[in-house]
Amino acid sequence: MTGLGSGAFLGQFAAGSLTAAMPLLLGGLGEQLSERAGVLNVGIEGMMLAGAYAGFAVAYSTGGLWPGLLAGAAAGALVALPMLLLCVRWALDQVVVGIALTLGVQGLTALLHHFAFSTSYPRLPAPELWLGRFPLDYAALAMCLGLAGLYRHTLLGLHLHAAGERPVALDMAGISVSRLRGAAVLATGGLAGLGGAYLSEVSAGVFVPFMTNGAGFICIVLAMLARGRPLLVLGGALLFGVSLSSATALQLLGVDVPSDVVQMLPFAVVMLLLVVLGGGRLPAALGVAYRRGDR
Repeated sequence: MTGLGSGAFLGQFAAGSLTAAMPLLLGGLGEQLSERAGVLNVGIEGMMLAGAYAGFAVAYSTGGLWPGLLAGAAAGALVALPMLLLCVRWALDQVVVGIALTLGVQGLTALLHHFAFSTSYPRLPAPELWLGRFPLDYAALAMCLGLAGLYRHTLLGLHLHAAGERPVALDMAGISVSRLRGAAVLATGGLAGLGGAYLSEVSAGVFVPFMTNGAGFICIVLAMLARGRPLLVLGGALLFGVSLSSATALQLLGVDVPSDVVQMLPFAVVMLLLVVLGGGRLPAALGVAYRRGDR
């Protein structure tokens, strides 16, 4: 094990798995919130990538990770704003708009990186840890419990459920479906951007164009398979984290693992989960635009 004891090896493996899982957890929780309100946020990949670039750029220029994380969340929410206007307000196709947003952000962030850093890839210093973990890790785990309680035991959770299942009933009760869905989309963008910033600042310490590499689409699968339960998003994210860290663990054990295998592992896990668990029950009005007065 190249000088590592079994205890140290397992500790590094567990820490690496959790670090790899955090961007997926934050993005998956955001996507679950959006889907619960009835909006299929296919643009989450672009929101994560925008957060990754903005977070890294601000952290690099200020020397602080926390300003970068805030900037990443803001960038994700900013990318979510066209989704709100085009899909929630103007009832355009959510899938088409989401894909267009992702493609646009991929090109924009690559261009901004080229102008800001040319062909270099500067790195950020390692983050300061608290009890062995980055503080945001604890906040994200607490968020899983908080969202689980919100969905099951609060009036807001009931309204979100109605927005995804029976928006007509919610409208008749005097609650604005578009405002609730719009707030959910913005919150999704903020969480996705925060996950992207975590990826570039904490997980990798560097921004590389297209570095999300399909993570947003994995978040969509996690949200769908979790069937509205945030703790299942956590379990799925950890599973993906383990799959990503397995390649590093094998390399520490002296096993040569091709980079293509490392990139393929998360998607292989996605297909395995779909085969084993099948598709979860999705909200009845998911992806269906609603305008006030629709009956």
